[in-house]
Amino acid sequence: MPSHLFADRPAPPPEPGALDALITQTRRLRGEVDAVRRDSAVDDDDPQQRWQRALCDLAVTQLDDLGAQLGQLRAGVPATAIPPEEAGAEEGEAVADTALATAPGTAYGVAAPPRTGSLLSRVGSAEWNLLTDEVSWSEELFQIFGRPPESGPMSLDEMPTMVLAEDQAVLQSMVTDCLIDGKPIDGEFRIVRTDGRLRTVHMTGEPVLDADGCTASMWAVLRDVSELRRSERAVRESRDSLERSRHIELTERRVAVELQEAVLPPWRGSLRFAHGGAAPLDVAAHYLPAASTGLIGGDWYDALVLPDGDALLTVGDLTGHGVAATSSMAMLLGALRGMAFAGIRPAALLSHLNQLLETSVQPALGSAMCCRYDPVARTLVWAQAGHPAPLLFRDGTGQALRRPEGVLLGATTGAVYGEAETRLLPGDVLVLHTDGLTRGGAPDDDAGARRLLALGPRLAEARDAQDGVRAVREEFGEESREDDACVMVVRVTG
Repeated sequence: MPSHLFADRPAPPPEPGALDALITQTRRLRGEVDAVRRDSAVDDDDPQQRWQRALCDLAVTQLDDLGAQLGQLRAGVPATAIPPEEAGAEEGEAVADTALATAPGTAYGVAAPPRTGSLLSRVGSAEWNLLTDEVSWSEELFQIFGRPPESGPMSLDEMPTMVLAEDQAVLQSMVTDCLIDGKPIDGEFRIVRTDGRLRTVHMTGEPVLDADGCTASMWAVLRDVSELRRSERAVRESRDSLERSRHIELTERRVAVELQEAVLPPWRGSLRFAHGGAAPLDVAAHYLPAASTGLIGGDWYDALVLPDGDALLTVGDLTGHGVAATSSMAMLLGALRGMAFAGIRPAALLSHLNQLLETSVQPALGSAMCCRYDPVARTLVWAQAGHPAPLLFRDGTGQALRRPEGVLLGATTGAVYGEAETRLLPGDVLVLHTDGLTRGGAPDDDAGARRLLALGPRLAEARDAQDGVRAVREEFGEESREDDACVMVVRVTG
């Protein structure tokens, strides 16, 4: 005969108002979480979104579990104590009502059976009487094991026949500890139902002692936690995938930063030339990362003195981010330096870079500007490949130089690039930059270029090139730009 501890026996009723309020709150919360889960679009390739969806699934399952338990508690409340308004669910609570309804046959229940897969069909109880060998199973426990009620409940000796072989020792240990040592039961094992389905069951219980303190029977509540464990596993796997993705992203960023720092010049200050009496150039530059990505892009800047005494000034931008972009940038910048040292002029130099990108194993597009400055004649010869023109500031007024012809690097085979020549005067300031610095939201938005030109008075008052870079950073540095950017300020000081 079932003892007073049998799990299906109604407990003394709690306060009806408090319990009904909890049930209503659980219904509403479950509906809101389920709405979030349904409305959230999931990209299977995005570990962040998979993790968020798995968390929503887990939250819904746990709220269903809570609702079922509250429903079972309410089963002991007399029907007259149930508020009349509970007879009709509020809007949006239909799904939650099914999960919260108690099973048929309890002291308080609904006429319709619970939906398939609800938690009510996954919580059952049992008692094994050691004195009479009588076994009592609740209806729900037969459903968990997929066992027809006419077959009768299983004894403790029969139970292991449905338990997965590797989990049989777990069940045996729990039962032995309970019957011999009087320890409570709390553990999980997997069963193979009569229909062949594998389910995970959580078992809790205690021994029931007789007047002499000996174990007379053992009762237990068995709960099918298969969906819960699947949800937890999905959350765990998604979290692990997300952590791996973040680790890869951080590693890639570190490698890209180290590669960029190794390639881009560390100098700040003047470039001195070999010609006696020739004016030096005061040069400074800065890299501004994009706000929309944590990865380093393929922007570059460079300035160096060539063997014949001229100076090479260059800025450029390759598509993409991360190690692939920075490694391509390093390759391109190395080739550019080598060809410039070999005496190749700007237009021909860009043609060779275009051919290099075409034959690269990592196809990419790029924009670039190459300038060659003769400090004796004070002439600037330059060519561009789909790149913003240099800005020349003279006496506090800026203007963009007229661009020669030139398409993006890697865009077409056999591209030909034009050259332009400009004479510079002492005190002139050149600003070279990539398009990420001034790019607006629309293709024809030139507000950024106008703002840069408006810095003419501040650049004229700047003490040196580094001070000029600082002025540009103050104007553009805090913006949430979509792409990386580089800026180089060059002052003709003599």
